[in-house]
Amino acid sequence: MTSKHTGAQIVDGRRARGARTREALVAEAVQLASVEGLEGLSIAHLAARIGTAKSSVHASFGSKEALQVAVVAHTRDILIDLVIAPALKTEPGLQRLSALGEGWMSYLERKTFEGGCVLSSASLEMDGRPGPARDAIAAVMREWLDLLEDNIARGIAKGEITAGTDPAQLAFALNAVGMAANWQSQLFGETFSYDTGRTGWAQVLAQHKTPS
Repeated sequence: MTSKHTGAQIVDGRRARGARTREALVAEAVQLASVEGLEGLSIAHLAARIGTAKSSVHASFGSKEALQVAVVAHTRDILIDLVIAPALKTEPGLQRLSALGEGWMSYLERKTFEGGCVLSSASLEMDGRPGPARDAIAAVMREWLDLLEDNIARGIAKGEITAGTDPAQLAFALNAVGMAANWQSQLFGETFSYDTGRTGWAQVLAQHKTPS
């Protein structure tokens, strides 16, 4: 009994260390992908970045595609923690939509990633490349758009947003504002892009707000 118990503890300990190692590797991979692009991310590049053997990184992921999917999943977790979770503390509808916009701009402004928002850039980079990475990105962005659409629909139901507003169309417009703010800042290095994004987000909502 003692021997088996000790053996199980050793296995559990190895699994825990493996999980911690993989988590640390993914965190570095996210930053690398933000600079090199998701397609430019590779096991060899990640190993070189952290100064470890390629075999060590390969043992954690097994393939470039698995590494890419892990990066997308980790980036989703960051988006939830920094943007979505705080917004969920507000009232659904117009108030939550405003909070989501502010959260997204703050998330971009604080330079969470070395090379800008991974999801924003990867959405453009991988949109014409079939495969697991593209599917993973599409799933995350669909969740984001669904969240916007749901709160637009709630705003309409509460009378905050004008009746007849198309939730999908308004979600498209709001998402476009955030994507443009990230693009402009990364391409031109303009820090005021996020204030422009905040203004644009507020203006789009104001156009659909029910008159007082």
